[in-house]
Amino acid sequence: MRRCVIASFAVTLLVAFAPHALARPAWKLRIDAAISGHSVSVAVRGGGRRLYSHRATRQRPPASNQKLILSMALLDQLGPRFRFPTFVRSVAPQSSVIHGDLWLFGRGDPSLGAGGYPSSLSFGGTRVGRLARKIRATGIRAIRGRVMGAVSYFHHDWFAQGWKSNFPADEVALPSALTIDGNVRAGKHIHHPELRAAKVLTEKLIKLGVRVGHRASAGRPPSGLQKLAEVKSRPLWTLVRYMDHQSSNFFAEVMGKRLGVDVLGRPGTIAKAARAVSMWAARHGTTETAYDASGLSYDDRLSARGIVRLLGVADRSSWGVLLRRILPSGDQGTLTGRLARVNVHAKTGTLDGISALSGWVWLKASRRWARFSIMDQGMSKDRSASIEDTIVRTLWRYAS
Repeated sequence: MRRCVIASFAVTLLVAFAPHALARPAWKLRIDAAISGHSVSVAVRGGGRRLYSHRATRQRPPASNQKLILSMALLDQLGPRFRFPTFVRSVAPQSSVIHGDLWLFGRGDPSLGAGGYPSSLSFGGTRVGRLARKIRATGIRAIRGRVMGAVSYFHHDWFAQGWKSNFPADEVALPSALTIDGNVRAGKHIHHPELRAAKVLTEKLIKLGVRVGHRASAGRPPSGLQKLAEVKSRPLWTLVRYMDHQSSNFFAEVMGKRLGVDVLGRPGTIAKAARAVSMWAARHGTTETAYDASGLSYDDRLSARGIVRLLGVADRSSWGVLLRRILPSGDQGTLTGRLARVNVHAKTGTLDGISALSGWVWLKASRRWARFSIMDQGMSKDRSASIEDTIVRTLWRYAS
C-alpha cells in the first residue's frame, strides 16, 4: 500500500510539472545542452525581463571583461569626447629663450608616440612632433636647461594582487601618466618612459632648429611654472574602442589610473583604478572585487548577472549606444575568426583556464537587442569559445 501511495504521489508531481518542462523553448534546451557538464555561468536579459539564467550569481574572474566595466566607468566619468592633454611648462621665457628647464607633462594619454603610436590605431594617436611644432610656434628658439619628463601624476606601481610574476615583462608595459610608444622600445617594456619621452621631444625640437642646452632627464617638477603649449589625444571613445578591440592591457591600466585620479585624487595607482571601477559598479547595484583595471588579476571577481546589470546601465545612459557600436562585432578585433555574420557586439576575456564573453546580441525573432554575459572556467580556450559561440548564435537565431 505504501509503495502505491508513493507511486501515486510521483505521478501527481509529474503531471503537475511536466507541462512546464515540455513548454521550455527549444533554444533554451539547446543552451542547456551546450553548457551541460561544464562550469559555466550565463545571464541574458532583453525587453526588461530575464531570458536565460544559469549560475548567474556565481562570482568568477572576469578576465578582460573587466575592460568592459572600465569602458563604462570611463565613458560615464569623463564623457566620450574627453581628450587627454599632454603639455609643456617652464619659467616665463625671456624673448625667445627659456632660462631653465622645459617640463613635459602627461595626464594619461596611452597613445602618445614619436610617430603616432601604435601604427595599428586607425585614429593615429598623439604625436610628440606636433607638440614640438607648437613650442616653436610660440617663438621659443633656445632652452638653456634641458627637457624634463614629469613623474609626479601617477605612481610607477607595476603590479597587482592576482597577477603572475611575468605579467609586467610579458603582458603590460609600465602604466605611466607620460607615455611614449606604448612604453615599449625594441620589443621590451621600458622602465623610464618619462625620460624616453623627454629625449624624443628634445630630438624633435633640435630638428626644428630649437637649441637645447643639456641632455634630457626626468623628475618631479617644481611649482610656479607656466604652460607654453599643449596637444590633446583623440576623443576618449576612440581610445576605448582600440582598448576593447585589441584587449590592450596597457591602455586599460593607463586610463584606469587616470580614472582613479579623477575619482580618488593624485597620484594615480593601479589600486585606485581598481577601486574607482568597483565604486562605479557598486553605485549601480553590482558587487565587484577588483585589483586592477585590465582584468589580468586572477583574484578579480564579478558575476554574469552583475555584468548584465551594468550593461543595462549603459542602455539607459547617453553613451550606451556608442559603447555598443564600438565593441568588436563578429569576426572583428579579439572576435576575429568567431561569430562571423552574427549581429553581436561583445568583449572577450581570457586567462589560463578562464574565459568570458559579454555584450549585446540582436534577437532576430523579436527584433531587439539583448544583453548577455557568459563566464566559464576549467576548459581550453577553444572549448570555451565553442560553447560561448553556440550560446550567442542560438540567442541570435531563435531567442525571443
